[in-house]
Amino acid sequence: TCLSVLTGHNHYVMSASFHPSDDLIVSASLDQTVRVWDTTGLRKKQQGGADGAMNDYSVSFSLGTDGNRNGEGGTGGLNVQAELFGTNDVVVKYVLEGHDRGVNWAAFHPTLPLITSAADDRQVKLWRMSETKAWEVDTLRGHANNVSCCLFHPNQDLIVSDSEDRSIRVWDVSKRVGVQTFRREGDRFWILAAHRSQSLLAAGHDSGMIVFKLERERPASAHGAANKLYYVRGRELFCHDYSRASNGTAGIDVPIASLRRVGQQAQTDGIGSSPRFLSYNQHNPSEG
Repeated sequence: TCLSVLTGHNHYVMSASFHPSDDLIVSASLDQTVRVWDTTGLRKKQQGGADGAMNDYSVSFSLGTDGNRNGEGGTGGLNVQAELFGTNDVVVKYVLEGHDRGVNWAAFHPTLPLITSAADDRQVKLWRMSETKAWEVDTLRGHANNVSCCLFHPNQDLIVSDSEDRSIRVWDVSKRVGVQTFRREGDRFWILAAHRSQSLLAAGHDSGMIVFKLERERPASAHGAANKLYYVRGRELFCHDYSRASNGTAGIDVPIASLRRVGQQAQTDGIGSSPRFLSYNQHNPSEG
């Protein structure tokens, strides 16, 4: 059952998604705008009706010029007027303008008042909301063709985007710089999805779909001499010395060196840049 028709976009609506906790919907359109819709009135109407709470419901988008038109007739259901022009149960809260070409995707942050959007202007934008307004925070540039999709990583401070330029890019939200790029020759990317609890991402492309992780969860490590294990944690190299066990512990961790980069490279010292392999020189144990 269609409960509301949201009119306001004047071109194709490319994506729409619910906020994970608030009464909001975000939509992206080829009219170059991102719209945030307040569904509080619709929820209250359904909770007060005979059908009970609005646990499962759907909305549809219709081309129009006024997102606040009122439907006529009773509240028992949508009549022809409401089907054509929508009702005032869902109202436009924000209209985000800033993209130069059609917007293909928009998504909410899982916990913060942030929105990310992807468009045919080859840009990924970051927006912030307050109770009364929404504004553009920054623009992430790097894709060489239309950006198809974008989303916030559910567990890390990252934005992931994919594009018709055959690449998937990862952006640091706090630094607002690109930290990793994955390429697939011959296939354009169209869609992205993130697992809610595991560090898994899925991306659809011309030939099918891939499921991947941004980085290895098992740290780089190598066994050394005299009951020692060298491993990388974060941006530090540690040595776990089993011979120094005490008070029921299996040894102690001794910091060896910092692996942090300096200068220009430090800007991208993030996801995907941690060491993948570690090797210990068994022929010169005196250095261990």
